[in-house]
Amino acid sequence: MQFPADLRYTKDHEWIKLEGNTATIGITDFAQGELGDIVYIDINTVGKALAAEAVFGTVEAVKTVSDLFLPVAGTLLEVNPALAGQPELVNTDPYGAGWMVKVSVDNPSEVESLLTSEAYAKLVH
Repeated sequence: MQFPADLRYTKDHEWIKLEGNTATIGITDFAQGELGDIVYIDINTVGKALAAEAVFGTVEAVKTVSDLFLPVAGTLLEVNPALAGQPELVNTDPYGAGWMVKVSVDNPSEVESLLTSEAYAKLVH
């Protein structure tokens, strides 16, 4: 399992990459492995301002449905359009083509309070 060092992580298994005031968010390699084969992503919160740890959507796997939690407060700008036809991208490339949403972050310094890759790796091992 990999946890790229340039990302931050949550205890709920989301990752975040901040570029300016815009963040790209997805679920971790560990999370997709635990979920199994992902068959559907349901995110209908585009344009909504949400608090940190608010549910922004769900991910449906063969065995279960799991909530997706926003790592930091912000407004959802975009959902990855590729996931509508290929939700399995989250399984095959969770940190790349399988990203889930882009968010305008209210307070970029909040990202610094999230887990580093080393801290997240300790959490899941």
